[in-house]
Parts: sequence; C-alpha cells; structure tokens
Amino acid sequence: MVRRLRVEFTTEPFDLDEAPPHAVVAREVVQRAGLEDIDVGPFGNTADGPAETVLATVDTMLRRTLEAGATRVSIQVNVVAEGEA
Repeated sequence: MVRRLRVEFTTEPFDLDEAPPHAVVAREVVQRAGLEDIDVGPFGNTADGPAETVLATVDTMLRRTLEAGATRVSIQVNVVAEGEA
C-alpha cells in the first residue's frame, strides 16, 4: 500500500511578470487540500501528502487549471519512501 506521494507540477503558459489565472488556481487547490511541504515557484511546484489526498488533489488541480486557461499541465508523482520527507 502506497502511503505518501510527492507531486511536482507546472502549468503553462508561463508569465514571469505576473502569475496567470491557471497558476493561481493551481496554488489555491494545493494549499486548500491540506498537503504538506508545499513549495511554489515560477518553474515548478511540489507538495507531499497521503496518497489518496494527493491523487484527489491532482484530479481537482487538472480540471480547474485547464478551465482557468492552462494549455499544458506537466505532472510527476513519486512515492515517498518511509522516513523520507
């Protein structure tokens, strides 16, 4: 049974001057999900949490960011080994 996952994601198109609506939506979804170790940056975002929470958050984030104008969402999900954070 997978207990914890780490998700890394980016949304496009990029705008270095101002966060586009789809990037703001992605941040809001992740922050409201109760995930841990959230790191938000202009070229990538990461967060950890229980597997079911991460998977549900990825689903919501994908749907909402595409609705908010993202033309591409890149996602990587990794299993977090016990004792790793």
